[in-house]
Amino acid sequence: MADRIPMTPSGYTKLEAELKQLKTVERRKISNEIEVARAHGDISENAEFHAAKEKQSHIEGRIRIVEDKLARAQVIETGGNPPETVRFGVTVVLSDNDTGEEVQYTITGEDESDVSEGLISVTSPVARALLGKSVGDEVTVRVPKGNRSFEVLEIRFD
Repeated sequence: MADRIPMTPSGYTKLEAELKQLKTVERRKISNEIEVARAHGDISENAEFHAAKEKQSHIEGRIRIVEDKLARAQVIETGGNPPETVRFGVTVVLSDNDTGEEVQYTITGEDESDVSEGLISVTSPVARALLGKSVGDEVTVRVPKGNRSFEVLEIRFD
């Protein structure tokens, strides 16, 4: 079996919900669209039919991807005693050494990440640099705009 995919319990639940939506709602909807387009006559020159078939292909592809991720999921429970080092599932508060600005990130699985919400993937450069660090440690991260330096202020479970 291929590599396991780390995710939080909520990330696993969201993927299950997406799969259910795709299989029960989106499949039926696109099937109906194909039937309607087919009823318009000659399918060889029917743009609606071809667009619907392409959309169906995308939906089926996404179903396969989500099923694969769920099959390879390694659900990691977070919580318990406050962690001493940065690891998967923790929220870490950092101080940007250049600007003094505080930032907060929660380290999640790839499918759960949303930087605008402070959720970063465990495979992101920032998370990889932070893993194993403790409060008071400084870390330099290479980002597209150059190098950024942070100090770890707090590590906790939310």
